[in-house]
Amino acid sequence: MTTQTTTDAVKTGSFSKDFFASIVVFLVAVPLCLGIAIASGLPPTAGIITGIIGGLIVGAISGSPLTVSGPAAGLVVIVADIVAEFGIAIYGVIVLLAGLVQVLAGVFKLGVWFRAISPAVIHGMLGGIGILIIGSQFHIMLDRDPLSSGIKNLLDIPNALIEIFSSHDGANIYAAVTGLLTIASIVLWTRYAPAKFKLIPGALIGVVLAVIIANLFGFDIKYLTDLFDGPTNLQNILGTIITPTLSTVEASMTVGVLLAVVSLAFIASAESLLSCAAVDQMHQGVRTKYDRELMAQGAGNAICGFLSALPMTGVIVRSSANVEAGATTRASTILHGLWLLLFISVFLFTLEYIPVATLAGVLVYTGYKLAYPKVAKELLSYGKAELAIYIITIVTIVSFNLLAGVVTGLLLSIAKLLYVFSHVSIKAEHKPNSKNTTLHLKGSATQLGIPKLVAVLDNLESGRDVHVQFNDLEYIDHACIELLSGWQKQYQMTGGNVTIEWDSLISKYHTKGAAAASGT
Repeated sequence: MTTQTTTDAVKTGSFSKDFFASIVVFLVAVPLCLGIAIASGLPPTAGIITGIIGGLIVGAISGSPLTVSGPAAGLVVIVADIVAEFGIAIYGVIVLLAGLVQVLAGVFKLGVWFRAISPAVIHGMLGGIGILIIGSQFHIMLDRDPLSSGIKNLLDIPNALIEIFSSHDGANIYAAVTGLLTIASIVLWTRYAPAKFKLIPGALIGVVLAVIIANLFGFDIKYLTDLFDGPTNLQNILGTIITPTLSTVEASMTVGVLLAVVSLAFIASAESLLSCAAVDQMHQGVRTKYDRELMAQGAGNAICGFLSALPMTGVIVRSSANVEAGATTRASTILHGLWLLLFISVFLFTLEYIPVATLAGVLVYTGYKLAYPKVAKELLSYGKAELAIYIITIVTIVSFNLLAGVVTGLLLSIAKLLYVFSHVSIKAEHKPNSKNTTLHLKGSATQLGIPKLVAVLDNLESGRDVHVQFNDLEYIDHACIELLSGWQKQYQMTGGNVTIEWDSLISKYHTKGAAAASGT
């Protein structure tokens, strides 16, 4: 009886925590779902639909119970490009196919490979996306239309600022005030909010405050209802959903579309699984099952593509809010999807009071958080090459596009890996006034480094007492072991003496070739 009572109490306590956490996640999700949809060139409710699917469907089957899925700022750039290039109908097919690719990747257990991507590339991707989001959303925050490329958006920011003060109707000024008020509220709340109120998201505070000010003073600016054709009711919203047809699918079978499918699947999967890995570090509960998570994300994206909604990923902002709010099971994620469904069913009338500029302000702040180079110092601690990959990835994304930047970063990280495994440094240190010489091998001694090793060995004077050290050696292959073993015998035949630390090599690498060379 006592055991049953205790179990019931635990379940009740767990549900109450998940219930409260779901409210917090819902409040975080609403402004982000709406803002990301607008930034992507889709109706605001396309983001809410994705949030509902991420909560009710993906939340129920995901491999990471506390990770929240929904629209991600990291996909804004690629989604906007796809919509602009292919149109909304083919866009839906691309998201659907990308979801199926993710499902197949999970079936073939490829989830762990997405975690093998260099952190420098991932941080560079997020940094580049952040800069592009700032560039485009800055203009939307002023009730202007963004330009056709990231570079143009960034270069046109001074003109946008000049236009604020030269505009005769003052609309841009009111939009700018609304956006800046939103950003300032987020920053101040994040820094100075009392500890007991910290769980209330800064984005919600900023949006609510901006909504009150804009409507109280009657700002003549764009509101979310201005983005819809017709009334903002559920019937009209459902009418905007475009499902794929057979002719649309046939028209989608082009190289450009297939490239977009692979790109979207790759980037969405990488962001999701990295978010899951970060969430695992925040709690002591069930660990992520990566292949299951990949299949769940794929199923969610296939449904989103069928409804022409936004693609989804596991998102770190909502997931961290979920954990910090005390969530213990997947119930909180599922419930947050239920609250989003209630919002789109009952509270759509609130869209007429929400300025477009305030959601753009939320995304400008989000872009700043993504682009802020806080990881540069950490990457530098792993070597200048990591920092260079990070910077080049960002520059390529901003200058060209997201896919070019990611591919460039991946190629550079592979090139670095090949360099590390093929580069060896050999330094001969001669002790003054003696015949003692120490050879220091550093790096990776492979057959690619044999010419450099032979050059140093051939230049040693005969008759010296040579000591070969492996303390700084990271790897040595069979070819180099055979070379050193053969050279040792030849050099000693000329009257010299060679001591090679085979024992330290054996203990460090368990190298059979070294054991054979040392005679053990």
